[in-house]
Amino acid sequence: VQLQASGGGLVQAGGSLRLSCSASGRTFSNYARAWFRQAPGEEREFVAAISYGNKNTLYAESVKDRFTISRDNRKSTVYLQMDSLKPEDTAVYYCAAPTRAIIFGSAAKEYAFWGQGTQVTVSS
Repeated sequence: VQLQASGGGLVQAGGSLRLSCSASGRTFSNYARAWFRQAPGEEREFVAAISYGNKNTLYAESVKDRFTISRDNRKSTVYLQMDSLKPEDTAVYYCAAPTRAIIFGSAAKEYAFWGQGTQVTVSS
């Protein structure tokens, strides 16, 4: 079971990036999926989550109205569209899937499957 995150990079403040997270070995089509991030010297923090049926989304207050999470279950892929990026969005971004299909939340401890992370750097 592997989650592969991609799409990170260097962007100026106000710019946009789109992250992708594909799953292999397991589709997680009936699981919620989420994105977390970790800045240097900081703890990993929740960014956004989407339910398995695309009916519900959850966002951290710091990214609400700027980031959009979506998924394509046919491709076993989750996306994070990040607009109006700020320097404080600089972090390694991780995609994750929860321990059980019924879980949909923002607590990192409830997520058992993690991608390797992709670096996002926003310059001022």
